[in-house]
Amino acid sequence: MLETNGQRLWDSLMAMAEIGATANGGSSRLALTDEDAAGRSLFVQWAEAENLTISRDAIGNLFARRAGRDDVPPVVIGSHLDTQPKGGRFDGVLGVLAALEAVRTLNENEIETVAPIEIANWTNEEGARFTPAMLGSSVFTGAMTLDDGLAREDANGQSVAESLQATGEAGATPLARKYDAYFEAHIEQGPVLEDNDKTIGVVTGGQAIRWLDVRFTGKAGHAGTTPMPVRRDALFAASAAITAVEEYVAGIDGLLATVGEFHVAHGSRNTIAADVHFTLDLRHPEDDVVDRAIDTIRARFDERLPSRDVDYDLSLHWRSPALPFDETCVRHVRDAAQGLGYAWQDIISGAGHDAFHLAKHCPTAMVFIPCADGLSHHEAESIEPEHAKYAADVLLNAALARAGHV
Repeated sequence: MLETNGQRLWDSLMAMAEIGATANGGSSRLALTDEDAAGRSLFVQWAEAENLTISRDAIGNLFARRAGRDDVPPVVIGSHLDTQPKGGRFDGVLGVLAALEAVRTLNENEIETVAPIEIANWTNEEGARFTPAMLGSSVFTGAMTLDDGLAREDANGQSVAESLQATGEAGATPLARKYDAYFEAHIEQGPVLEDNDKTIGVVTGGQAIRWLDVRFTGKAGHAGTTPMPVRRDALFAASAAITAVEEYVAGIDGLLATVGEFHVAHGSRNTIAADVHFTLDLRHPEDDVVDRAIDTIRARFDERLPSRDVDYDLSLHWRSPALPFDETCVRHVRDAAQGLGYAWQDIISGAGHDAFHLAKHCPTAMVFIPCADGLSHHEAESIEPEHAKYAADVLLNAALARAGHV
């Protein structure tokens, strides 16, 4: 089994973290901003130093290819360099730079692979600037049309197309090119590996995810002159609805619900709220459980809200089905972890990843390592340097097993 240079990988991670560095030790590189472009530029500089061929596609996905002996579909390894507004230093970036470190190790050991190995940096994985999340991989695989992806706008009304033009990150590499396989390394973003004292998670698949938009519409009125019995208070109704969701989810093992955004339109201290919108994120390893949850939540709203004389609308914003990863690719990851002697376990991904879209395009698997206290999407996100090396080691050996070597 080959091993990577852990210090070199850590130095690369720390150098990338300086781009968009935040006051409390995190990173902020929203997709297709100047900071993201600077991070991409640094990656390209490093990749070109390894004699990799750089290309981009029409949605801005960035690729760095190491030639193989044969002109066949590549084995692709990677993740994303964009972050949350005040995100951590490792979410996504570990996968890209662990892939780079894997290639550096192949080069310094003069190992020729049969299939090319290509590093991918996917556009707007986080969904923090443009929705939905995993936009670049979605367009690449055909889950979203290119026109739809390019038309998506941020909160300031700037589109993906405009941002690609501003940063120069659009290219002409064909979408939906054939891949032999895809491997992605990532921090777990949860506490399971740490709690179980494991350093490698062999990811066997991903949870079902549903993003819902919920809107309550009542009637505005004066806070001091409108009696409580006649009020049509959208905010009180929305609060009761959220409580109903929490009560229901608490009784279903493995079901997760999150209200990540909450907005009161035209909010004023002395005015009854008339228009309230919130987002609801539902997740579970099984699609049927999540879909039943949506039906049940709607039924509970119908049951509890009529007395408030408030209207509501619950709509599906985005659907990501549960999916198993390819058994052969998963076995390559498991064999690498075992062969290297790293403590490992099988695990289901609780978060969404570009690998979910790629799994519908080619054989796919993922590698997880622990993050301190399971914390992610936060400036305090932290991993152990040796664990970063372990991720790169497993990624390298799994990809090499798939690509073959001369």
